[in-house]
Amino acid sequence: MTIDVVELGVAEAQRAMARGELAARELTQAYLDRIAALDRAGPRLNAVIETSTTALVDADALDAERARGRVRGPLHGIPVLVKDNVDVVGMVNSAGSLALAEHRPRCDAFLVARLRDAGAIVLGKTNLSEWANFRSKHSTSGWSSRGGQTRNAYVLDRNPCGSSSGTATAIAASLATVGVGTETDGSIICPASIGGLVGLKPTVGLVSRAGIIPIAISQDTAGPMGRTVADVAALMNVLAASDDDDPAGAVARAHVAVDYNACLDANALGGARLGIARRQLGFNAAVDAAIDRAVAALRAAGADVLDVEFATYGRWREAEAEVLAYEFKHGLNAYLANAGIRPGSLEELIAWNDAHRERAMPWFGQDRFVVAQAKGPLTDRAYLDARANARRLAGEEGLFAVLDAHGLDALIGPANGPAWLTDPLAGHQFSGGGASAAAVAGSPSITVPMGDAHGLPLGLALLGRPYSEPRLIALAHAFEQATRARTSPRFLPHLDTD
Repeated sequence: MTIDVVELGVAEAQRAMARGELAARELTQAYLDRIAALDRAGPRLNAVIETSTTALVDADALDAERARGRVRGPLHGIPVLVKDNVDVVGMVNSAGSLALAEHRPRCDAFLVARLRDAGAIVLGKTNLSEWANFRSKHSTSGWSSRGGQTRNAYVLDRNPCGSSSGTATAIAASLATVGVGTETDGSIICPASIGGLVGLKPTVGLVSRAGIIPIAISQDTAGPMGRTVADVAALMNVLAASDDDDPAGAVARAHVAVDYNACLDANALGGARLGIARRQLGFNAAVDAAIDRAVAALRAAGADVLDVEFATYGRWREAEAEVLAYEFKHGLNAYLANAGIRPGSLEELIAWNDAHRERAMPWFGQDRFVVAQAKGPLTDRAYLDARANARRLAGEEGLFAVLDAHGLDALIGPANGPAWLTDPLAGHQFSGGGASAAAVAGSPSITVPMGDAHGLPLGLALLGRPYSEPRLIALAHAFEQATRARTSPRFLPHLDTD
């Protein structure tokens, strides 16, 4: 039986399985075949770093459960790809680094255990920007020493952004139904928008970080990536859960009992109040034009869109950099020690990279690692002040102040510029946009396709208050339904500029 999985959504696949027209094994095999045809051959997307050796066995078991009348929920039998910085039993967790190429975790990450309990099939791991783009300021998004360079599914010589590059390209190319990415600042929003996807960066702590190779406990989170808001909501229903082993889990406990599928209101923009800070614009004419069209569509759907001033915009960056350096050293040392592996600390990792420089660092170095290694404990006054300043400038005096001053449901803006050419010598060339304020403030953001620039997808970002995921999902869904802006990738070798 030939199954067309291109653009296949969670609900559509679930209905087909309920009618007996599709089995989890057939669906899983179809994705594995597509990975072989598009990721390993054909355009060679290089998005999936490893596939599960038990995926088909897991699918058979879930099909048997369904035959006995047991269906665990909307993800029963749905294949999911997970970023290669999340612990999955039976697969390597390397953060894309050759130094961890033999690290096979003893336990699933909290979120992976949730996926399995919900009946999802962990199809494989996705490539990423090595160490989630934290090894060097000169890194190339989508490149790792273990996985190589992930390509952009829309135009192959363009960059997929990062650090959740492999998840974005894989889901854009329909190599799985949905995927899991992680973000510290932009690592879900940027690749999702450049990949023509919906990506949700949750409130910090709403999705457990236990079993994820860390950057910064103040900002890290995992989140769903999908081709539609409905698919993201379905995955979020499983990912959102209070975990006592997560430092922010106790605070999140009151906010996890939400049915995100119930938030899919096509009329949610009626009466909504949205703000746009024009200082986010002006870096690209095509982005400005797309935002103008998006604002017109929002207003046509009943939203009130206001121009607002964001006085502290970008002023948190220096403090954020200090926080990330301190927390990376502390968090990584704890993760490596708990895993019981070598390299067993950031100091040992730096030495390993130096000793294997030709293979591990052919394009860029480890300057961020060196800066982080020089930092002291999390009791240092420099760290405590930086953490307070970053949160204040991005949150209380920044995003939250703007939302409160105008009674806004969300702040909107461009999630990205057009994808740039991948160039390992030039490194990351991010041009503008993003949702950094929400990342630093620890609050949620979502990106939804709003159009393209000569075939390169552009996303509309919506930023909200902590735990406002239900409202952001509703607004994003209504915009998606009003515009239908997403197009499938065509795997073009390059832009035709003639």
